[in-house]
Amino acid sequence: MMRIKALIVDDEPLARESLSMALSSFEEILIIGECADGFEAVKAVQELRPDILFLDIQMPKLDGFDVVELLGEDAPYVVFVTAYDEYALKAFETHALDYLLKPVKPERFARTLEKIKKNLSSGERPNVQGLLQKHQEDKIPLRRILVKDRMNIHVIPVEKVICFEAQDDYVSIRTASASYLKKETLSRLEKRLDARQFIRIHRSYLLNIIYLSRIEPYSKDSRIAVLQDGSTLPVSRSGYAKMKNLL
Repeated sequence: MMRIKALIVDDEPLARESLSMALSSFEEILIIGECADGFEAVKAVQELRPDILFLDIQMPKLDGFDVVELLGEDAPYVVFVTAYDEYALKAFETHALDYLLKPVKPERFARTLEKIKKNLSSGERPNVQGLLQKHQEDKIPLRRILVKDRMNIHVIPVEKVICFEAQDDYVSIRTASASYLKKETLSRLEKRLDARQFIRIHRSYLLNIIYLSRIEPYSKDSRIAVLQDGSTLPVSRSGYAKMKNLL
């Protein structure tokens, strides 16, 4: 018999208890832990390595989508547990994702379990990233940046970001107090940020203009941006044109 290690994530104790009781009637499911918030969930997945994550969507601080974003390639098979209405759930069906609608009915659990076993046996993963991308597009402009650094999670308000720098498959996120690395592209970030605040001044840099002090010539055909802390960034011709239009 296949044994499926499950982790339950929900900020409501009664919801966790109800889900745990419902799952206990299926002998294939082995509940290896419960989490009360998204921060606990990310750490528990890394430590316990569940086969499946029963993940509430609507949680404070870090919601279910935030948890999936932070886990990235480490995310196990995810079943979203949600109170979303039927119209909103069409997005899950489009991306072939499984979900349980609160309050969960026993027969729905049985169908979900069969789907889980089938997908785990085949190694097939549903398109979580597709749904995550749609969710992120619905939340433009971006208000905060989520970064997982080993077992630590950082939530960075975008207004505290001085600039983003492209570094291969990552971006470096610079604030006044620290720098962070996130697996992301500068082009995708540019589309999600407020264009009135962040300017692509160079192919490798997105600058938060509130930290700009002045622009100076660097050579005959180039310029630099001098920031409030005295540091400098290169400015391309197209970047300078964008800055002139905005400033």
